[in-house]
Amino acid sequence: MTDFLTDRVTPPAPGTVNGRATGHDTTAHTGRHRAAARTVRDSSTTTRATGDGAPARTARRSFDLDPARRLRTLTGVDEELLARVRYERSKYTALGGVVLGTSVIAAFSMWNFAGEVLGRVSVVALVPTVIWMLFVLNLDRWLVTPQPNARRRVGPLLTRLLIALMLGTVIAEPLVLRIFQTAIEERVAGERTDDIDQLRTDLVRCNPMPSTTRTAAPEGCGRTYVLSFGKSPGEQAEELVAVRADATELRKRVDRDTTRLEALDSEVRDECRRMIRMAATGLLQRTSECLRLREKAQEYRAIHDTDENEKRLARMDSRISKIEAEQTVSRGDFLRTRADGIEQRLDEERVKHQEIGVLERMLALDRLATGNPVLFVGIWLVRLLFVLLDILPVLVKYLSGESAYDRMLTSASNSAVKIHDEEIRITERRVLAELELAQDAVDQDVRRHRAESEAELREHKAEMNIRVRQAVNALEDEIRRTSTV
Repeated sequence: MTDFLTDRVTPPAPGTVNGRATGHDTTAHTGRHRAAARTVRDSSTTTRATGDGAPARTARRSFDLDPARRLRTLTGVDEELLARVRYERSKYTALGGVVLGTSVIAAFSMWNFAGEVLGRVSVVALVPTVIWMLFVLNLDRWLVTPQPNARRRVGPLLTRLLIALMLGTVIAEPLVLRIFQTAIEERVAGERTDDIDQLRTDLVRCNPMPSTTRTAAPEGCGRTYVLSFGKSPGEQAEELVAVRADATELRKRVDRDTTRLEALDSEVRDECRRMIRMAATGLLQRTSECLRLREKAQEYRAIHDTDENEKRLARMDSRISKIEAEQTVSRGDFLRTRADGIEQRLDEERVKHQEIGVLERMLALDRLATGNPVLFVGIWLVRLLFVLLDILPVLVKYLSGESAYDRMLTSASNSAVKIHDEEIRITERRVLAELELAQDAVDQDVRRHRAESEAELREHKAEMNIRVRQAVNALEDEIRRTSTV
């Protein structure tokens, strides 16, 4: 039989007829054939030359510490196959360097991103940095690994380019933020200062000095900007307004009464200056009109209670002065309380602004680019540069065209597929032959058992016939003896 790997003719194994196993030797022959095939494959792989006559295994050991070989490992090439086209080693060494450089850029990007998330440089950032570097390194290695029949499949090529583009975009963004870090931080600091000032303005506007106990919040002021106070000046404002109103009304009445009394007193003084001499006594005395006006003035004072009203007005003025003094103190307390509350809110807001998050940096960078075409173009040029660097391994791989190694890889792959198909068909034929032989053996056993059963049946029938004939003969003899007697 001809070996399909070495093209050597092997003699038939014992227990076979024309190359086919017979009986119980089939299984043993199959095992020996498979072991021999594995031995031939292993020996052919081991003794394959590397170009200078040395075995491949020896060459692999001699290049274990070769940096160029390490770089080519990142491209996924087969060194034994590449040894047949030595002039392409430099190409795949350079491609491995590009893959390594892309992974280093990705690691630097993740280091910056982790530092921004943590808010400081920490050893903890090394964990995601190393993981991200290894992930990008292996992904780029998969993207640039030579594939057989790659020219015939446009879909996988476009898929790999799309993955590389998306990966490059993710890697480029932290680097862009790092380059424009100073401008971004200045922008964020200015925006935070403006936000603090606007918050202070809103808090002052939404918490005015209350004029009454029921002061409605200004328009546009929700619960976010309204502060709570234990005691406000508005609680005494209504009392002060009421006392002032009563004092004003009383003062008008007192002024009116005082004016009327002053007029009456003036009439009394004018009238009482004139003295008349009594005819009977010859003495001087007041006129009757003077007496009448005096009584009228006294009656007016008694009816309008001007003295009491003046005392009440004095008490009201004292009360007003006291309330105004208390209100002045209360307003001062309110202003201090409001200032403390506003500062507390501002401190709470400043605590939120301690670290600049990644999203805040991205928004600040977008606002920086808005309205500034030069900066906008610069940002996108830097971003596209890093994206191009990140997809460079795939571009270098697929823009360099099909190489001799790719054609050899395609031929080797197609040959391996054909060899595998032939092995499967041979194995299938072998198994079918074994099954056919086993079926024949089963059929032979069935026929043998059937023949044995039929022979046993015939022997049983013959024995029964003999016994019947013997019984009949014995009965005839008995009958003859009985008839003779």
